[in-house]
Amino acid sequence: MINQNHDSEEQAQMQKLTRIIALSVTLATVSGCSTFGVYKRDIPQGNLITQNMVEQLRPGMTQQQVTRVMGRPLLEAPFDAREWDYVFRLDKAYSDVETRRVTLTFDTRGQLANIEKEGDIAQDLPLDVNTTPGASEGADPLNVLPAESTQVPIPDAGPASTPLR
Repeated sequence: MINQNHDSEEQAQMQKLTRIIALSVTLATVSGCSTFGVYKRDIPQGNLITQNMVEQLRPGMTQQQVTRVMGRPLLEAPFDAREWDYVFRLDKAYSDVETRRVTLTFDTRGQLANIEKEGDIAQDLPLDVNTTPGASEGADPLNVLPAESTQVPIPDAGPASTPLR
């Protein structure tokens, strides 16, 4: 009789253990798999570099003129301010990373002397700035601002706020 009770207790414990293991395996499998894919987006970083911008660069341009065309460089050589690097990197969500780089060298008078290009600058960039927010993203905060700015009165701080003469 004692052996039967002991055997039935072992069977009950074994069934509990089997259920726990089956439930754990099921939860691990279901949580790792999904019928919906993970949403990814393209991640652009650095200075936007286009063929049109590079075509406007001419030797002899001043640093100020280059800045009007290209903007401020992402990198300036730390020991030689005459070299500017414009780097653009596009990490495409479902494919490779595209990198573009333009290195501009200025002479001692601050005029553009050399233009070096890396990457396919002639190819159009697949940047879509007018996309709708993704599933996990909120609305564009600029679209939820009120149309008119509301003036909030600033309370008078008293005599301390009056200018001294």
